[in-house]
Amino acid sequence: METNGVRMTSEQARAALAETERTRASAAALSATPWPNWFALTLTLYIGALPITYGGVMSSSDWLLPRPAWMGVMLAITAAYGVCFAVAARAWREKTGVALRFDVLPKTVTVPLVIGLPALLVGAAFAFRATGRPVWLIAASLIGVAVSVGCHLAFVRLHRRAA
Repeated sequence: METNGVRMTSEQARAALAETERTRASAAALSATPWPNWFALTLTLYIGALPITYGGVMSSSDWLLPRPAWMGVMLAITAAYGVCFAVAARAWREKTGVALRFDVLPKTVTVPLVIGLPALLVGAAFAFRATGRPVWLIAASLIGVAVSVGCHLAFVRLHRRAA
């Protein structure tokens, strides 16, 4: 292997390969870094509002608001979240040059999160519909907020370790 007309020794080649691997690992960690704080807050608020909104949409009768109003709230917060997500992803890509990727996140965290969080948020609405007790919605909302904050802090720690 030659670099600028100079032949590399085997030790230099190993060092270059090790540096390349560290660079790849660093890029992977950067792509898994936490969202900006404003988006982490937005995501946490969205997750906290979802169980209550789902409960209103799925209630057997009008609960606090008429069902069409709950549907409007659901559409509005989902659209706002989608816009914020797009802005945060674009800002991160411009800031770091690395697109956010979910495939580099630790599978031991993301797989249970991808399965458990939707089950919690939607399951609470079904439990509310069956029992009529809003405690299910409040508990799911609080657990969802705790999970969101916990994941954000874990990704902050992951990023700091990699940087």
